[in-house]
Amino acid sequence: MRSSQTQSFQAAPAGSPLTPPAYGPMAGGIDEMLDASGQVRPHWQSFHRWLSQATLGDLTGRMSSVRQLLRDHGVTYNIYDDAMGTSRPWELDLIPLIIDESEWLTVADGLQQRGNLLNALVADIYGPQRVLKQGLLPPALLYGNPAFLRAVMGVQPAGPFLFSVAHDLVRGPNGGWMVLADRTQVPYGQGYTLENRVIMANVHADEFGGSHVRRLGSYFDGERRALQSLAPSRKGEAGILMLAPSPRSETYFEVAFKARQIGFPLVEGADLTVRDRRLHLKTLEGLVPADVVVRHVTDANCDPLELNAGGDQGTAGFLEAWRTGSVALANGLGSAVVETPALNPFLPGLCRFLLGEEMKMPGVPTWWCGQERELQMVLSNPNRWVLKSTFHRGSKMPLYVANLAEAEKAKVLAEVRANPHDWIAQEMLPLSTTPAWTGEKLEPRPLVWRAYAFASGSNRVVMPGGLARVSPETSNWIVTMRTGGLSKDVWIVGQSPVKDTPLQQRAPVAIRPTRPPSSVPSRAADHLFWLGRYAERSEQTIRVLRSVLTRLTGERISGRREDLQVCASLMDHINLPTLAGATIQSRVSALLSSPSLAGNVPMLISRLVYNAAAARDRLSDDTWRLINRIQRDSRFPEGRLVLSTALERLDTLILDLAAFCGMQLESTTRGHGWRFLEIGRRIERAQLSALLIGGTTLHIKDRPGSLDPLLEVCDSSMTYRRLHFAQPTLEPVLDLLLLNASNPRSVAFQLNALRIQTEQLPTSPSLSADLERKHALDLEAELHSLDLQELSKAHQGTIEAVHTLCGSLDTRLDLLSTRITEHYFSHATRQIQ
Repeated sequence: MRSSQTQSFQAAPAGSPLTPPAYGPMAGGIDEMLDASGQVRPHWQSFHRWLSQATLGDLTGRMSSVRQLLRDHGVTYNIYDDAMGTSRPWELDLIPLIIDESEWLTVADGLQQRGNLLNALVADIYGPQRVLKQGLLPPALLYGNPAFLRAVMGVQPAGPFLFSVAHDLVRGPNGGWMVLADRTQVPYGQGYTLENRVIMANVHADEFGGSHVRRLGSYFDGERRALQSLAPSRKGEAGILMLAPSPRSETYFEVAFKARQIGFPLVEGADLTVRDRRLHLKTLEGLVPADVVVRHVTDANCDPLELNAGGDQGTAGFLEAWRTGSVALANGLGSAVVETPALNPFLPGLCRFLLGEEMKMPGVPTWWCGQERELQMVLSNPNRWVLKSTFHRGSKMPLYVANLAEAEKAKVLAEVRANPHDWIAQEMLPLSTTPAWTGEKLEPRPLVWRAYAFASGSNRVVMPGGLARVSPETSNWIVTMRTGGLSKDVWIVGQSPVKDTPLQQRAPVAIRPTRPPSSVPSRAADHLFWLGRYAERSEQTIRVLRSVLTRLTGERISGRREDLQVCASLMDHINLPTLAGATIQSRVSALLSSPSLAGNVPMLISRLVYNAAAARDRLSDDTWRLINRIQRDSRFPEGRLVLSTALERLDTLILDLAAFCGMQLESTTRGHGWRFLEIGRRIERAQLSALLIGGTTLHIKDRPGSLDPLLEVCDSSMTYRRLHFAQPTLEPVLDLLLLNASNPRSVAFQLNALRIQTEQLPTSPSLSADLERKHALDLEAELHSLDLQELSKAHQGTIEAVHTLCGSLDTRLDLLSTRITEHYFSHATRQIQ
């Protein structure tokens, strides 16, 4: 790492323009915006015109828009990596990386050849192994690589081994681009690239159009067609799936985002099964054959039967299905074997042997210490090198030897001597820099450009853009998202207006009139079911807590103690956790903010968000914005509870959850996915209402005024007043909350909705919904067996009968939930009942 003097692009006072000459590159380095003489490069001119006239307010305002869009879209890098569901926000810089189209064409030509070379190399490694027999590749570099999968030997896929490849590029000392690393196993980042482009095209709308930026739409449309061409020949529409890791994976967001954009179902390993060496998707309607799988799960985790017995993301028999040719993979298993940078010094010779061509794009100078001559060269002048792991990139940070203390340096070099095969050395090349907005000024930051390409027949199509990453600090030459790097949109600009079709304007697709209602994977239906349940459970919990706080802060003295006792009992009826010796206010405070209290509001919301994220490809952008708003509004500060602030936040949360319910009802297609979400909501609302009603009737006895909290929590106070123009009394309240099917908050309304939805549950030769339908009918019949007029003749009899009925409904609703889970989600329904 070198020490350099830098100049910064200082922000002028708000309202006054910034002065471009204040920005300067690092001394002796290459800057993307300014040339060696300090002049703006031609392809930056259009964007620079805006930048030279921008005020601090302009830059701050646009950066605020970027952050707001990232929040609305829920863009994260590390999703749900702890029990409370916190995550690292995605960082997008305000200033794009701008590349001239003529330069990009040269890069694209080199990457097309490199992609073909890597594909040919993987095919040879798992096939005839000519490169080993000819001595072009050291056997230790192959067989010592943990990414080499012996189980893949002999597999001959119908399509390419490497469908999609990503390349990390840096500028060399002469200004040309060089390959720092290749990503061949799972080339992450395309979803983030799409998201960055959507946001930057929005925030910089005029500058984007005026700069003639190449669009990304044609690239992803071409990728979709190329994937469809990989499908083994069969009649009908190709079944193409995107295999995602767990929703807690650090990159789940980008996989889900891309799945929604290109229109392929997002599935997990548990959604798939292999029957007769054929891969199938488990849907609510039965098993559906899969033709192409776009992998976002690492090689070893795809098949617990042959590759990693401890993995929980794969499907047993996955490798065998691919081996037989019944399914195509993008990318093929074992493709990570060519990701090691130790291959760089061997690639020119391999290119001549496998392709009959000279390498067009060089790699960063690299030496593998597993060779004696290279090892001695590294040890003789260690301060010259950056040391990296040969086979486990990402697990160890690069070591800049010159920056190490003497004791640490000696320890590292001793490790290199002891295990030379595990180390590579690369030249310490100064990275080129590009302007980055810090919030106060523009600073030059080192960058790495990740470019993408996919196979289309015998050619490779390179994305006209990509994902740029810049260091979080001017003097930090380690550029990774894990260390807090910033991302940038990459603009490829030309001289003429762009004719590419934007991503949002896809060519029309013919839809089969007989298309089934959903083909929803069982796992996705499971998450939607619990999304509905947690949304309703969160709302009911918040309504109970708001009822308590209203009575703690209200003016009314008369009856307040009695109402608080009823509210405390309502908390117990829906099984909210208690705290030994705590006052009701302390209990409410803990339920709103204590991270260690199970079942509190943040925990419920985190479960809601988790289930929404697991079914993210089935939720609209507006719905996801609501989910993000709900998550933000549920964060209560720990410590002393400020009653007025808490009440305001609870009001906001109830409105957020009501908006989510409205979005579900008004904007969601009535497929099976929606149906299970609706069933989940109705089961939860019916169950909680039954618990509240049944429990309250035991406590009110001769205190009819205490029915107010129950009506309030069930959002039926105004309805009762409109119907009766009187203080609440027991029988009318029970009629409204239990039997009035026109009240959307009544138990009768929920059971009626459950009957309607269970009648439309999917069926197949192996699935029947008769049990669920019969169960829903029995629930309605049991409810309507309650005769309040007859019971009203004996007030105490009403209380006991209602309490018994509500307990029975709660038990039977729980049984209905269990049967739906067994039948549709785990497929464990007994054949004989």
